[in-house]
Amino acid sequence: MSTRRGAPGHGPADRARFFHGDKLRLARLLAGLSLDELGGLVATSRQFVHQLETGAKEPTDEMCDALAAALEVTVAFFATPVINPVREEDCHFRRLASAPRGLVAQAVARGTAVEALVDALERQVRFPIVDFPEEARPASPDAIERIAENARLHWGLGLDGPITSMMRVVENAGAVVVHFDDLTDRIDALSMARRRPIIVRSTAKVAGARLRFDLAHEAAHLIMHQGIVTGDNVTEGEAHRFAGAFLIPRTAFAREFPRSRRTLDWNALFAMKLRWKVSVRAIARRAFDLGLIDAAQYRTANIQLVKTGQAKAERYDERVAGEAPELLRAAIGWLSSRDVIVLHRLLADLGLAPAQFARLTGELLPMLPDNVVQFPLNKPL
Repeated sequence: MSTRRGAPGHGPADRARFFHGDKLRLARLLAGLSLDELGGLVATSRQFVHQLETGAKEPTDEMCDALAAALEVTVAFFATPVINPVREEDCHFRRLASAPRGLVAQAVARGTAVEALVDALERQVRFPIVDFPEEARPASPDAIERIAENARLHWGLGLDGPITSMMRVVENAGAVVVHFDDLTDRIDALSMARRRPIIVRSTAKVAGARLRFDLAHEAAHLIMHQGIVTGDNVTEGEAHRFAGAFLIPRTAFAREFPRSRRTLDWNALFAMKLRWKVSVRAIARRAFDLGLIDAAQYRTANIQLVKTGQAKAERYDERVAGEAPELLRAAIGWLSSRDVIVLHRLLADLGLAPAQFARLTGELLPMLPDNVVQFPLNKPL
């Protein structure tokens, strides 16, 4: 529901603003605030905030300004409705059942905002064509292996060598990779199956090998689990199997895995880690999945990693470089260098203040030249 706030010739309401309650709710979720918390910031009740969000009431000009300031958006943010919002069922959350509902709602809201920003940028900058192959849900482990191999061949990666950059694989396929620093340490990596896929990487994990595995895991969901609710043990297991198979195809793995009847060759395993840029824990699991070690050897490998303090941080992690997202940064940088005024106008139209832009993209908004008048971001254009 929308309400027109005033009309020309009626005093302070000459701004003739529109107010959409669904955008207030989106902004509140983006800020991670409850109804009570937002009410406290603007000196009103949670009930009144709820009425604003549902369209039962409309704010005064002063309240609208206060809400925009508290939520780090602009008044223009409320002037248009939410269009095609990201839904929870579009998202592949790791451990969905145990994820706090408030954090899930925040992640979905940020996905909606990132998508709106990317859509606006795409009108100015050419992004890669979305090119994730779509596969039916696999019926067996062998089917997962084949799907992973087909994906590598689809993207021209071959089956015999390591992937140089997993980040560039998914970004070249058209996905936008972002990070939500204050969320992903609690809900882990996730992906959003949209017209242009969004992958949210976890910055809580600093090991490059684990970040690469996460990206392959999310690619698995985008390829194999279209329209399927994920987050349970079965779908997560399928995505893990795909990630291992995608990063180290089975034939190459069987050829290079150090074989031993009794003990694991740890030096050889760590050499394999450095070559393929995959954690030793994941290599041990891959060996077990492919029948190259038995259950007892697999348990022994995990016990050894725990005993040596390598359950989360392994030896040589520092030698596998972390891979940073490049696509969104490059698009913003290109537009800024070509015409920074267009970028500022774009954000003004979206109603995004610099702080919210930085939170969504991880980038600082470039300053306008000294001879350019700052856009009035506190008013709708």
